[in-house]
Amino acid sequence: MLEIDKIPSKIGYYFAGFTDGEGSFNVSFRKRNDYTMPWKISLCFNISQKDKVILALFKRYLKCGTLRGRNDGVWYFEVNNFTAIVNNVIPFFEKFGFLSAKKKRDFSKFKKIATLIQDKEHLTKEGIEKILDIRIQMNDGGVGKKKYTDHEIISEIS
Repeated sequence: MLEIDKIPSKIGYYFAGFTDGEGSFNVSFRKRNDYTMPWKISLCFNISQKDKVILALFKRYLKCGTLRGRNDGVWYFEVNNFTAIVNNVIPFFEKFGFLSAKKKRDFSKFKKIATLIQDKEHLTKEGIEKILDIRIQMNDGGVGKKKYTDHEIISEIS
């Protein structure tokens, strides 16, 4: 369990600054046939870097996540377990914060989506629409690879 008060301030603020420049908060939809809704909504915090040492320190201090390497020498630290996101990642960055307006905005939207999921709103069409509306405001308008468009996601819900 994360004991946030035991994390040295210099480490916490270093990680926040590092994340401000290199980290990402993402929301993805995966098609599922075994769920009440046809979608599993996943939250993910990640950082990629060639220096594995810094990422290993993130894993150590946040007490969650996984490290994995690519063939080109880039390492990823990622947390996609919802409980770890809510109990470790969100409290950590609430305490240590960000300086850039963009990362503050993306983190705020990420927290809103986590709250909607905790409140089970992701199990309704209206809740999924809210999540999609929030997600499009993150990460420079949702730039990046998405397997499914918002329209495809909504059209699959009865």
